[in-house]
Amino acid sequence: MSEQKKLVLIDGNSITYRAFFALPPLSNSKGQYTNAAFGFTTMLLRLLQDESPTHLMVAFDKGKANFRHDKYAEYKGTREKTPGELREQFPIVREILDAFGIPYIEKEGYEADDIIGTLTKQAEEAGYESLVVTGDKDLLQLVSDRVTTMLTRKGISETEKYDIEQVKERYGLTPLQIIDLKGLMGDTSDNIPGIPGVGEKTALKLLAQYPSVEEVLAHADEAPGKKLQEKLREHADSARLSKELATILREVPLEDVDFNAFAFDGYDAGKVREVFKALEFKSLMDRLPAGGENAAEDEPAVEAVPLVETVVVSVDDLNDVMTQLPETVGFWLDLEGNYQVGHLVGIAWATPEQAWYLPLAAAEGERPVLPNELVGLFQDKERLKVFYDVKAADVALQSQLVAIDHHCFCTLLGSYLLNPSDGAPDLYDVIKRHVGWTVQPLPKGTAKKAVEISAEERARHAGSIAAANARMQAMLAGALDAQDLLPLYQDLELPLSFVLADMEVAGVRIDTEELRGIGADLRLRIDDLQKEIYELAGLEFNLNSPKQLGEVLFEKLGLPASKKTKTGYSTAADVLEKLAPHAPVVQKILDYRHLGKLLSTYVEGLLHAAREYEQGGYRVHTQFNQALTATGRLSSTEPNLQNIPIRTEEGRRLRHVFVPTDPQWKILAADYSQIELRILAHISADENMIDAFVNDMDIHTRTAADVFEVEPDAVDSNMRRAAKAVNFGIVYGISDFGLSQNLNIPRKQAAEFIENYFAKFSGVQNWMKEIVEQARRDEFVTTLLGRRRYLPDIKASNFNIRSFAERTAMNTPIQGTAADIIKKAMVNVAAALSRENLRARMLLQVHDELIFECPPDEIERLQELVRREMESVVVLSVPLKADINVGDTWYEAK
Repeated sequence: MSEQKKLVLIDGNSITYRAFFALPPLSNSKGQYTNAAFGFTTMLLRLLQDESPTHLMVAFDKGKANFRHDKYAEYKGTREKTPGELREQFPIVREILDAFGIPYIEKEGYEADDIIGTLTKQAEEAGYESLVVTGDKDLLQLVSDRVTTMLTRKGISETEKYDIEQVKERYGLTPLQIIDLKGLMGDTSDNIPGIPGVGEKTALKLLAQYPSVEEVLAHADEAPGKKLQEKLREHADSARLSKELATILREVPLEDVDFNAFAFDGYDAGKVREVFKALEFKSLMDRLPAGGENAAEDEPAVEAVPLVETVVVSVDDLNDVMTQLPETVGFWLDLEGNYQVGHLVGIAWATPEQAWYLPLAAAEGERPVLPNELVGLFQDKERLKVFYDVKAADVALQSQLVAIDHHCFCTLLGSYLLNPSDGAPDLYDVIKRHVGWTVQPLPKGTAKKAVEISAEERARHAGSIAAANARMQAMLAGALDAQDLLPLYQDLELPLSFVLADMEVAGVRIDTEELRGIGADLRLRIDDLQKEIYELAGLEFNLNSPKQLGEVLFEKLGLPASKKTKTGYSTAADVLEKLAPHAPVVQKILDYRHLGKLLSTYVEGLLHAAREYEQGGYRVHTQFNQALTATGRLSSTEPNLQNIPIRTEEGRRLRHVFVPTDPQWKILAADYSQIELRILAHISADENMIDAFVNDMDIHTRTAADVFEVEPDAVDSNMRRAAKAVNFGIVYGISDFGLSQNLNIPRKQAAEFIENYFAKFSGVQNWMKEIVEQARRDEFVTTLLGRRRYLPDIKASNFNIRSFAERTAMNTPIQGTAADIIKKAMVNVAAALSRENLRARMLLQVHDELIFECPPDEIERLQELVRREMESVVVLSVPLKADINVGDTWYEAK
């Protein structure tokens, strides 16, 4: 007996559309919107697992108009324009289907419904069982003995299958009568008129008595109620037309349809894995089977490593070795653990052809003593010292009480400036790229099992990295020079490394008693909120269980559920925020979550990260990531001190715990005012924007006054809020859909606002067009200080990828210049503090803000110095402005 052939037909437009609105607006690190594609792929994987199709095909609409528009010009006329964020994802869905080897069909002038209708008819004749997967109830009309329709419910997380009996059970109709149902009641989503005032309930009653639109109209005089009788007579033509519009065409001229082309016997997991990696669908990777033709590409390549010879030396050998060294020396500090507190077990140094390694030993709990010859080498002003990460090396050596002379080269920074979109490649990636060596990392042990590493293996590893650094220096310096990046490297990034190293070593003091007090208060408030939630809900349950919470909110309390996940109702923040104004318990749940995060992430996190010092007090030492973001922005980790919450009073209270080292000292905070908009005014040369900043006007009020055509005094808070959203969103390529979501206004109103904005700020619009054209020509854009962002995708045929590159072209010169300015300010301020012999020191950088601690007698001088250096970093056509405040804590200074 031959296997039953099962054809699964997916309504590509319907599923993608539903996924877009069911999932939050996800995007990957490239800025591609991926929520619709992710949702579509999730459903596809589930179908492959649950349905085991022998044949598979996806149908898409093609073109805006089809044969139904010839019959009724207003067909689908009320639909809003497809959001750009959704439109951009259809090419991604097709790319995913290509990776799975799943064919798709689209035909000009026809809808996906018609293609599916035609294929199910042909499949029935060929003896196939068919499953239609869609979110559109219209396709229920296709149900037959051999065709089942699977409808999505509540987004795409739930589905329901309909055969002939289930259609009858749900509607009391045969599948073909679904067309008659639409003929009578119409369809607002497709703008099918039907008969005004006739809804589903009335239509079903009529069809229960008379089996078709034609029969209902023929017996209009027998309908219950004179008003309904009049409607049936008056709108009879509309009902007939509506039935015709709702009827799926099953004779689409599909040339050379061969069901063998739809055969599906699995997919190449390697190909799919590559696409998932590119799209950053990390959570879906585990759902792929192992293997595939390309699976081997996921494994690290094992090559013969052209290692240089590494000589293990003793302290007695150092004098002889030093005489062999050239003017450029590569280094590697062999550390066990974090570079801030790690244990230094050896040091390697090298020429491009030869490496040496000195093992270091020390009693437990003590620092190893570095030989004078090595200290002298680190402090040699004539010799160029090449490190992979100068900042990390400086911090590590400062812990050994050794200072590095600044005549250094940083291969990490060099590689980063040349490849800013790499997303923080590690040491081994950088070596592979620039030297061609595959250096294997040393094996790592676990908490339960240590790994023994031989002295020879450790020396060979460290020597290879030191020699690779020596080799990379000339290559990277030459490439930086060729791409006009050497000034940015020499004058900004390299000096900044030493500034950041000093900040990391110093750390910032925290008041642990105050922090524990905040924690105690938070616990009390969390307990109180828990009791209030239980009281409002009428029962106790696990508040931290999304499944239990969903059941309480949406089943017991009957709140409207917008979407449901595989494991239950969605209780994500965006879902609860929409319900909060209508149900007090929901706001309390949001408050409970917020306070819980403050407690675990910040209170307990900071206490865990704090280090106690012999001289008293606790300090936290964040790590500043200088070579991570594509825009050039710094980030902060372990702990992240750039993300201390400021939107709520409870979050802001955390800044109370950041205090000066000396209780008599003060905290000073200096923050650039609206720096990105000032940069936009300068680079766009927009006269209205420049005028606002030159005259020290509030830019959001000025924008609102211009766009709404009112006097500045007449601008209310809603007008200013709308203007602020546009000001900050416009150069990020915000669409009318995005603005409407941000402001909770209709898309038409958002589109008008954007149009009015560009009419008043034409210089901004002209610059946006020009920078995209320049990027298309050069395939990169630059900041005012010369930082490059390469945009190879600016010419991509894929609309989604190309659109992101265009948005990046507009964003990078602004955000990247802002990053450069604050970095340059840090370098200049640090130099001025040293030059003027102030005891004040820089502690933190948080986006556009710098935090200092200083003795009381230096406050005025520090304010003057910081303002001078921050406001004179670059000369723009508008003034840079730094807001400066002083207090006993970071909270008071902010």
